[in-house]
Amino acid sequence: MKNKTAYFGVFIALALIFSYIESLIPIMVLIPIPGIKLGLPNLIVLIALYKMGAKEAYLLSVVRVILAGFIFGNMFSIIYSLAGGLLSLSVMTVLKKTEKFSVLGISTAGGVMHNVGQIVVAILALETVSIAYYLPVLLITGLITGIIIGIITNETLKRLTFF
Repeated sequence: MKNKTAYFGVFIALALIFSYIESLIPIMVLIPIPGIKLGLPNLIVLIALYKMGAKEAYLLSVVRVILAGFIFGNMFSIIYSLAGGLLSLSVMTVLKKTEKFSVLGISTAGGVMHNVGQIVVAILALETVSIAYYLPVLLITGLITGIIIGIITNETLKRLTFF
């Protein structure tokens, strides 16, 4: 792929824009559960995984989390997002390599694993496993958001003609 660096820059910009848009959505009003987000930036990471490869998707994910954390969050949001994002992307990468899962299936697994990664970090940070009671709610929301992001990613990938 020519102009890989330019596409990578566009992907970082889009992921940051989606992070900003996500920060403006008052999801806590609709679902009063801390930590629940739509995962809009993961749309760009998933597209990068399919169009650029795993290495670039990992780099994109890490750069996006760090920049968004400094701009819209704090050090804790960076740590939680990195844990969730890296576990999620690792699972999605493995599932994609098997060639047995659709974009929707891969995205759904990623949405669920993102929340698992965050709960693991919360258990370690708070030094208590009692936070695990929160996992079923996060798994359900990860499933729902993973499906939504998967549908959008699948439709977007069908329409990307410049790769």
